[in-house]
Amino acid sequence: MKTRRIRQDGKTVAEVGLGCWSFGGAYGPTSEAEAHETLTAARDMGVDFLDTADVYGMGVSETIIGTYLKDRPGHFTIATKGGIDRDPETGKRGFNNTKDYLRSSLDASLTRLGLDHVELYYIHRRDPRIEIEEVMETLLAFKAEGKIGGIGFSEIAPASLRRAAAIGPVDAVQSEYSLWTRQPELGLIQTCAELGVTFVPFSPVGRGMFTSTAPDPARFGKGDFRIPNPRFQEPNLGHNLIKVSAFRQLAQELGTTPAALAIAWCLAQGAQLVPIPGTRKADHLADCVAGSAFAMTDDILRAIDHVLPVGWAHGERYSSDQRIGVEGYC
Repeated sequence: MKTRRIRQDGKTVAEVGLGCWSFGGAYGPTSEAEAHETLTAARDMGVDFLDTADVYGMGVSETIIGTYLKDRPGHFTIATKGGIDRDPETGKRGFNNTKDYLRSSLDASLTRLGLDHVELYYIHRRDPRIEIEEVMETLLAFKAEGKIGGIGFSEIAPASLRRAAAIGPVDAVQSEYSLWTRQPELGLIQTCAELGVTFVPFSPVGRGMFTSTAPDPARFGKGDFRIPNPRFQEPNLGHNLIKVSAFRQLAQELGTTPAALAIAWCLAQGAQLVPIPGTRKADHLADCVAGSAFAMTDDILRAIDHVLPVGWAHGERYSSDQRIGVEGYC
């Protein structure tokens, strides 16, 4: 697979990574065995970049990756995240970017992963009590200690990115970005390009919307993130499925799958993008990885824009609870 830069120092990874939120049950129950099968498939397909976080299953995702790496070291570049303080009993989210909290979170992540160093460490959500300049100083200290290789932020505004970059090199920013979530085009992707920051789109296949099988809420497992999500609730879901059916037809006419076409579209939005589709199933990952080999053209991009024009989606991308902590900028 082709590679793209993930850090300012020139470190590269395969241009399609793997988001590991689903290993922690975000889209219903899974097992360590299933996740390990997917990791093996990822390795065999040339996917070498894994994205996880300490709150994915309250450490479950990191633990699963750690048990896999124990007997198979050296295959993957690992990114993880900290800064969300979730009550293990109630599940209520808070945010803590203090130096002591981030240090303890990072150390716990490293223990679960079985590593003494991660290649990229993100602040998962900003803590409004702590100025981003102070957070950068904390992260730069972790980098100097050899605990992290690069610095990232998740779901921040372009203005915040500029403030952080004035203190030291920011290597990556991740935000939701796909054919139905295009807010990053209103400044964030451009700012990343200007500052040499890699932009990492998560959910580039729309949480399963841009796949060969239409999502059915009746089949969602317990704890599935999509259950309270406005885009997967009626009447929004019905409208969205009608629009996406035309996209599925286009993919079929082009001899590819909807997931591969969605990934290819994402890759075509800029050389600094490294999408991380999330799945716990090897066959779904194969569909996504196929997007790297798809021969995108300007004519195909125009055809995609015709069936899914900017702003076509019905419903907010997050519920009011899911939206907490995301920085607005438009």
